[in-house]
Amino acid sequence: MLVQASPAQAGSAHVIVLGNEKGGSGKSTTAVHVIVALLKAGQRVATIDLDARQKSLTHYMENRAAWARRTGLALELPHHIHVTLGSSMNIAENESSEFEQFSQAIHAVERSFDFIVIDTPGTDNYLMRLAHSMADTLITPINDSFVDFDVLGRVDPATYWVTGESHYARMVREARRQRRQVDGASTDWIVVRNRLSFMTSRNKQLIGEGLNKLAASVGFRTVDGFAERVVYRELFPRGLTALDDLNAQTLGMRPSMAHVTAREEVASLLRHLKLPIDERGRRRAAARAEWFAQSGKPLETHDIV
Repeated sequence: MLVQASPAQAGSAHVIVLGNEKGGSGKSTTAVHVIVALLKAGQRVATIDLDARQKSLTHYMENRAAWARRTGLALELPHHIHVTLGSSMNIAENESSEFEQFSQAIHAVERSFDFIVIDTPGTDNYLMRLAHSMADTLITPINDSFVDFDVLGRVDPATYWVTGESHYARMVREARRQRRQVDGASTDWIVVRNRLSFMTSRNKQLIGEGLNKLAASVGFRTVDGFAERVVYRELFPRGLTALDDLNAQTLGMRPSMAHVTAREEVASLLRHLKLPIDERGRRRAAARAEWFAQSGKPLETHDIV
């Protein structure tokens, strides 16, 4: 499912950042599927939720842990950290508190995990920009509409021709420049087209053409993400993903063709991300399966060194 790519710097976790200044693009849903895919590949994964107000990723992981306890299922769980909102009346003090939490989280996991997955808020703030400047892989999900395209580029209203970059694309350009200055590394930026329609349409074609033109000038790859499926929303309360063993016990109902199709869709996305997988993870995945078989308890990734 996951494609082996060139290894990251020795001893340092590969940082995956989910970012988009517009909410409702499927950022947290994409994040949790990437996280679970990595865990199933035996990778040691730490996750950081920077969206201190909405905490969608945190709630997803809480739901997953609760459902594993309730059912006894071997649901893989990452080492999860979330940044809490500052409680001071002073904005500068709140920002300082949130930065300190993020800094401590990174230092705690950067050398002991294979991947760090960071979910960022849908607002432009200091921590969001800092996370983008740390990304080895940046994933930007967008809905397949010109409303979402607007965060990346501007289009001529008569011809739909791309006329320039937008605010988020400029921010990413600056973050990537900062990254190159610090360690000379580059960021693989992938724009994921979510909520794709099942039918070919003029809108779908125009957005595809616009993204291709913008990709050439800004420097990102485009891949197809998730179609508009109710199944993704239904899985959230139990913290499940399309990659889990979905059966009557797991779901509380019989799985449908929608679950099968969703899994194929997620698998295709993950192949195109080309994340660097540590082959030792296979042994860790086997150890996790053996642990569950003997104890009947789900095993978190930080329990295996």
